[in-house]
Amino acid sequence: MKYIFLADASCDIPEEFLNKFNISIIPIEVMFGEEIYPEGLKNDEFYEKLNSTGLIPKTAMPNAYKFENFYKAYANIEDIFVITIVISMEMSTTKIQAQMAADNLGMKNVFIEESASTTVAQGAIIVELCRFIESHPDVDVEMIKSEFYRLRKNMRCFFIINDLKYLKQSGRLNSTSATIGSVLNVKPIVSIIDGKVTNIGKSIGNNKAESFIIDKIENVDDEKYFYFAHSGFEEGANKLITKTKPLLSPNQKTTTGEIGCVVGSHVGAKCYGFGYFVKD
Repeated sequence: MKYIFLADASCDIPEEFLNKFNISIIPIEVMFGEEIYPEGLKNDEFYEKLNSTGLIPKTAMPNAYKFENFYKAYANIEDIFVITIVISMEMSTTKIQAQMAADNLGMKNVFIEESASTTVAQGAIIVELCRFIESHPDVDVEMIKSEFYRLRKNMRCFFIINDLKYLKQSGRLNSTSATIGSVLNVKPIVSIIDGKVTNIGKSIGNNKAESFIIDKIENVDDEKYFYFAHSGFEEGANKLITKTKPLLSPNQKTTTGEIGCVVGSHVGAKCYGFGYFVKD
């Protein structure tokens, strides 16, 4: 059986894995004021525009047509099975759009499920599922589904937010708190819990925020990668990596990716953190 992987552009996957496993991505529209980019923007262009314009971009969920256009090349072809992992249903109903597309085609050879996450956490689940298939030549669809749900349950992620106006825009922070927080250099810390982006703490300054999320690391499954990520903030990510690596197992493999334009539209520049899997 040949397995084809598909995700929506809310997930972020390091280039090394995106190319190795030939993972396809359904684009998500990004809007800067009146300017619309149906295919999104490349990371460097997006963050340059974000920093230079001061605008808060918006995104639009991919519709069923985009999924159907992809699926029709594989629909009910023997020996091909399409695995579609999308953003959490708590954040978007993208899963419904993908399922509508499959239903329109009468497609049976597809698995569509929400990741209960987004960005690097969603990408990590996909990468580790690809690695699982690679290491199990005789794997079948039911085994893949079981491993997916195990990975989804065991994913942990923590991120530091540097620009409070994006939390304000999303309604997660009121105007007064955002203003006071900016003056005091408060750094909100978020995780994804039960599919929702959740504020789990705050620290004064990046150093304390980094210590906060590093202290959250526990029971790491070192047979899987440890995933660092950032939104146009390589300097901050590298600092976090330097602090974190000595605390990980000597066998721990790590990788670093950039948060793309979709999630970047909601967290802004200079967000950084990591995702990893805990042991069962």
